[in-house]
Amino acid sequence: MKFSKRMNHLHGSDIRAILKMTEQPGMISFAGGMPAPELFPIEEIKAASVQVLTDHGKQSLQYTTTEGFLPLREQIAQRMLAKFSVSYSPQDILITSGSQQGIELSGKLFLDDEDVVLCESPSFLGAFQAFRVYNPRFIEVPTDDQGMIMEELTRILETTDRVKLIYVIPDFQNPTGRSWSIARRKALMEIAGRYDIVVVEDNPYGELTYEGEMLPSLASFDRKGQVVFLGSFSKVLCPGFRIGWVCASPQLMEKYVVAKQAADTHTSTFCQRIVHTYMERFDLDENIEKMKDVYRNRRDLMLEIIEREFPKEVSFKKPRGGLFIWVELPTTVNAREILKKSLEKGVAFVPGGSFYPNGGHENALRLNFSNMLDEKIREGIPRLAAVIREFL
Repeated sequence: MKFSKRMNHLHGSDIRAILKMTEQPGMISFAGGMPAPELFPIEEIKAASVQVLTDHGKQSLQYTTTEGFLPLREQIAQRMLAKFSVSYSPQDILITSGSQQGIELSGKLFLDDEDVVLCESPSFLGAFQAFRVYNPRFIEVPTDDQGMIMEELTRILETTDRVKLIYVIPDFQNPTGRSWSIARRKALMEIAGRYDIVVVEDNPYGELTYEGEMLPSLASFDRKGQVVFLGSFSKVLCPGFRIGWVCASPQLMEKYVVAKQAADTHTSTFCQRIVHTYMERFDLDENIEKMKDVYRNRRDLMLEIIEREFPKEVSFKKPRGGLFIWVELPTTVNAREILKKSLEKGVAFVPGGSFYPNGGHENALRLNFSNMLDEKIREGIPRLAAVIREFL
């Protein structure tokens, strides 16, 4: 059986492989980027589902337009203005099967073999998977706690041909939890404007802000229609619906719609209508506030135990939001080796090397704090700390 050449560039997700292991009874998982299932508004979603089937059963089970259910796109346009400080019309919005599809469609639109993708170092491994189908080269831009270092970005752009897009997660980045400063956001858009490069702003975590106000999106500083904004209901409502969206300028949106038509025709009509009805009847923001209260407490609990239990040679930072804590070990320690021993002790995490597209940097790990109950955090983090102490 002969596969296409592109399959040579693809391999399975480290996270998905680890998540299979977490299905073992008694496993404590800090691996996935999953929301807490006990916070899903099940009764409200049940009521919305019944209403959709009762009032619009035939339409909700039928094909719909590729762009998506218009009333839902109108709701998203309102949220984009209220939450992300940027004005889009519903016609500038495409409903996708999760924001992951938005990443994949971006690769399809912009990348040819050996084109260059610039990304933070480290960055989201799911984006690497989606882009690798199109055989690009990844160049990691040095990054600090304020975001990409602009002098380094400029140097790379001045010396590198075939840069097609810049992929960034400016709010509570996966995996590090970092957030870009406003100055870096403005500077990125000024630089991108000079080079006529598309900026893919992936923003699934922005509404999960635990301290301070949400910062304006990169898209709010876009003056040339260069930003492609990717949003999602997966982290703020539930991931099972797979409802995300792309916001883009009209000339880009036309291409995204054509690309999605070739991929899956449209996202689930039924799920789109349920999400729309849920937001029409119930208060999504109120539910997000409940999530934030729980996640803030779990973050603080995990940080407290890490501070107490982890060796002093280990470093970490407190994220202002999102779902992750990034832990850096001494350079002589390999987190993949720690994972093997940790799994034997019933605790899972994701090794940091998975988040560097060009390899290396194996002395870090990502911990998720949203998906485990307090007692599991109290039990699991000391177990992990004991394993790390063994290796040190």
